Amino acid sequence: MDEKDIENLMDKFDKSSMKEFKITGDDGTDIYFSKLEHAPVQNVAPAASSNAVSTASDGDSKSKVTQGGTSKIKAPLVGIVYFAPSPEKPVYKNVGDHVKKGETVCVIEAMKVINEVKSPISGTITKQVANDGDMVEYDQPIFEVEED
Repeated sequence: MDEKDIENLMDKFDKSSMKEFKITGDDGTDIYFSKLEHAPVQNVAPAASSNAVSTASDGDSKSKVTQGGTSKIKAPLVGIVYFAPSPEKPVYKNVGDHVKKGETVCVIEAMKVINEVKSPISGTITKQVANDGDMVEYDQPIFEVEED
């Protein structure tokens, strides 16, 4: 299955009323699409191929969990987290900075696609849980935020 076939599947899935779609090819290619709120990523991951496509969905894919006034900004997908747009540019947000809802706090690179992580809440960043360049899992905390 080549990239064009995968893009074709994504387009047809987008236009369909299906909520989830999974296919496993004979060549070891696993494809899973979801329009469910708890599955914010459409991943296309051929097992031994570098021709892969990943698209983060829009909306409230960034999770927050409230525990004693502190919320967490969590990774909406699996990938490598970076706190600056590039090595020579300043970080999006530091500990102690105020963040507004919808503001970009970091990016996650997944399969050579850069996905912005936006804050689902407004508040002050109290702790950076992940380090720059770390591999993060889906739903793993990246920041702790004290809500306004």
